Amino acid sequence: MLKDVLKLGLATAAAFGLMSAAAAAQQKIEMKVAHFIVDQHPMSVWIKNWAEKLAKDSGGRIDPKIFSNAQMGPPPVYYDLARTGQADVTWYLTGGTPGRFPITELINLPYLVGSSEIGTKVMNDPELRAKYIDPEHKGVKVLVLFTHQPGQLHTVKKPVKSMEDMKGLRIRFTSPTVRDFIAALGATPVGVPPTEQADQLQKGTIDGSFIDYGGAGIAFKLGGIIKHTTEIYSYVTSFGLIMNPAFYDKLPADIKKLVEDSVKGQEKSIGEGWDSIDGPGKKVLMDGGMQPIRLDPAEDAKFRQVGAAVAEKTIAELEAKKLPARETYAMMKALAEKHAKTSKNFWVP
Repeated sequence: MLKDVLKLGLATAAAFGLMSAAAAAQQKIEMKVAHFIVDQHPMSVWIKNWAEKLAKDSGGRIDPKIFSNAQMGPPPVYYDLARTGQADVTWYLTGGTPGRFPITELINLPYLVGSSEIGTKVMNDPELRAKYIDPEHKGVKVLVLFTHQPGQLHTVKKPVKSMEDMKGLRIRFTSPTVRDFIAALGATPVGVPPTEQADQLQKGTIDGSFIDYGGAGIAFKLGGIIKHTTEIYSYVTSFGLIMNPAFYDKLPADIKKLVEDSVKGQEKSIGEGWDSIDGPGKKVLMDGGMQPIRLDPAEDAKFRQVGAAVAEKTIAELEAKKLPARETYAMMKALAEKHAKTSKNFWVP
């Protein structure tokens, strides 16, 4: 009799154990995803689709909650939101915290890459990431890195048709490398968060901004404010999609694999998304009264010469700090030239 009771008890315990394990396997895992851009932007759409696919492929166990349009704070905070676990996944801006990612930000040096597709392919090269980029990203798990399409110089009152026209202008920069480029061109660089550009331009606190057409026209709604755009396609800004490592470590093994697989081979689709808004962004600005300007070949050569000098100065300064800037830049340049052969390139008519 006692044996029967014990057998029943063991069977019941086993059954409960199996039920508990099954319940744990099906338990929903809330995933807070945060970024600072409007929902209509192609990268915002990509992130939404990515999160929804994870939810579907996990059988509903991943439950994404997306906080877009700077709901969790201004752009500079998003790296640390993921690092500290206030958010589980964030899209962050490397230039939002100047000096924190000096090697990663070499991709932002003038005239290095000709499209987002090229920049995003370069940034996710396995060797480049393993040796130089990922080690800078302390306290987070890097999912995928990317850049926007090359940016322009936008001004409110004064059109810029030559380097001489840069003198006296106060221009918003996106990263330390762009700051140095603006200064070398003869203007005064001013640090302004992307979400504050419209207000500062309207107040006259700044005279213009370095930003891509998609960002100006779609992400930050500068249509009607910007009146002149000098189309130099001179630089890209770098970003990343990152995950809190403690959140990742707690995921079941099969969901970890889903996360890893979800970002593999996405460079082309991400890059094409960013590049696709160059034209629509330009149209928004032109509908608001913007006049596009193309530099003549001699002036373009001057801008590029200044860009090359800024790149060399930046590399030398980082090398003096014992950082592997020259070898990183050389690898980025070789990769950019390689991918330019098979990717969208705004430098080619």
